[in-house]
Amino acid sequence: MVAEKTKPAKALSKPIEDYGLIGNMMSAALVGTDGSIDWLCLPRFDSPACFAAILGAPEHGRWLISPREKVVKASQRYVPGTAVLETRLETETGAVTITDFMPLSDNEEQVDVVRIVRGDHGEVAMSMELVLRFNYGEVLPWVTRRDYGLSAVAGPDAVELHTPARLEGRNLKTFADFTLREGETMPFTLSYHPSHKQPHFVPDRHESLQQTVNWWSEWVGRCTFSTRRPRWHEAVTRSLITLKLLTFQPTGGIVAAPTTSLPEAIGGSRNWDYRFCWLRDSALTLYALVNSGYRAEAEAWRQWVRRATAGHPKQLQIMYGISGERWLPEMEVPWLPGYEDSAPVRVGNAAADQVQLDIYGEIAETLYITRQAGLGPMDKHYEFQTLVLEYLESIWQSTDHGIWEMRGPPRAFTHSRMMCWVAFDRAIKIAEKFGIRAPLDHWKKVRDEIHADVCTNGFDAERNTFTQYYGGKTLDASLLLLPQVGFLPLDDPRIAGTIKAIEEDLLSDGFVMRYATDHVDDGVGGEEGAFLACSFWLADAYVLTGRHDDAVDLFERLLSLRNHLGLLAEEYDPIRKRLVGNFPQALSHLGLINTAHNLASPRHPAAQRAGQEEVPDHDK
Repeated sequence: MVAEKTKPAKALSKPIEDYGLIGNMMSAALVGTDGSIDWLCLPRFDSPACFAAILGAPEHGRWLISPREKVVKASQRYVPGTAVLETRLETETGAVTITDFMPLSDNEEQVDVVRIVRGDHGEVAMSMELVLRFNYGEVLPWVTRRDYGLSAVAGPDAVELHTPARLEGRNLKTFADFTLREGETMPFTLSYHPSHKQPHFVPDRHESLQQTVNWWSEWVGRCTFSTRRPRWHEAVTRSLITLKLLTFQPTGGIVAAPTTSLPEAIGGSRNWDYRFCWLRDSALTLYALVNSGYRAEAEAWRQWVRRATAGHPKQLQIMYGISGERWLPEMEVPWLPGYEDSAPVRVGNAAADQVQLDIYGEIAETLYITRQAGLGPMDKHYEFQTLVLEYLESIWQSTDHGIWEMRGPPRAFTHSRMMCWVAFDRAIKIAEKFGIRAPLDHWKKVRDEIHADVCTNGFDAERNTFTQYYGGKTLDASLLLLPQVGFLPLDDPRIAGTIKAIEEDLLSDGFVMRYATDHVDDGVGGEEGAFLACSFWLADAYVLTGRHDDAVDLFERLLSLRNHLGLLAEEYDPIRKRLVGNFPQALSHLGLINTAHNLASPRHPAAQRAGQEEVPDHDK
């Protein structure tokens, strides 16, 4: 078999919310309700995909297991408290369940995907179709029949398919037909290894299943989130499992999402690669993990941040690769038509080269949370922070591209300047609380100078609201973080005015847009959906300002946007009533976890971040 490029084909149109996620903290796969795995990168999150059908067509790679007869009912669920996915497919003659999971491994070069098909009742004729296409659907592998199934090799990559099913090759694809009756099973294991190394041993699938279920059950049992509302507890638990699935175990890095180029607007060009780690998410990640009882994961994330940011402060980036890689060149994949023809498909992310001043505040707050939580020694970290502040003092008045990675002209973004204030404020707090020698008088002077600058230039007195950038009139959802970081007292009328203005300008069907794309030159153009993390931030702002009932109402509405498995994408399209953007999105699930804590606990993350001992309750 010789390699050749796949021809253009009609794109798939399966809704994003029809997918479930499986993974092993090395990589992850998306499994549709129809029994098809349409996205998988091997052996890491950021590796080229071998199943890329979600960004094109079946010819770009997928692994489908389904009945040969018409499916009259399909459903999915996770084995409770685990990342093991069950897809039940019913026909007129019977029903089967496909159990999908990825066994845990300590070797990042050995990744397995296990699928066990079980007959539930009656008799069901089944079909399997395996379409392996390496390098994002471009490369056909050389396939060889083996006594255990088959092997497939293409350049550096190799996989083995282990199954007792009889395999047949047709039209550069692999098929198997089999029939299951009640109680019968048919197992499949797709096992990855580097092509220059020997395949690894594949253990019994049922033993691997039990070990995987037991591991996840034990891990979930460590959760300390407490609430009288079962729906909230289930949502937090599923979000924590999802966050764990997005963690690259060898380094502790957490990817923003396991996918690339799922569009922020169907048919649009806002399609980005999110298989990297953003410093922007650091503080929210630590709060979510520490408050939920996962200190080991929080420490692993802190260590990733420490290693990734090591070096001169002027070389800090807004994002890094899962092992701390800095060079993340962005390119387009021309042979993929994109999800529902949303082109281009991008690999890499040019935003890694942008200047965003808010990351200095994120680093300072990460160190502050770390110190508060007692996560590891901090002496060297504080020395690094001192160097960061020295550099930040010389650049904080510069323009940047802002938290949303604008590709338009750089500006003096209000949120960026606010986070520069956070950088000095948190360093001062650490020094004062823990008795560390530091130039406190000088730091306080700079902190006050930044604060005055923001209040003077980032505030629209006529409307009583902070603005997206200095001299502008547009708003930005990142301004909802003003009360969370303690920039102003919670009862300051400018806080209430900003929340009111955002409600008036940025709500769409009750959910928050990042900014008005039709009024802001972000260098991209086109529309986007409501940004779910920002909607959680609005609920947090309601909590902090005593609007508890409004917070609960918004939180419940956000929970209703989750798919049948409790997963959230980056955004929600209020016109089409569907999820959009990369999926599932870590920041959305971080927002869910933290808002749930804010609503369920009197001493919650928003109050911790704002430095408030008590939160007013205006509903009483």
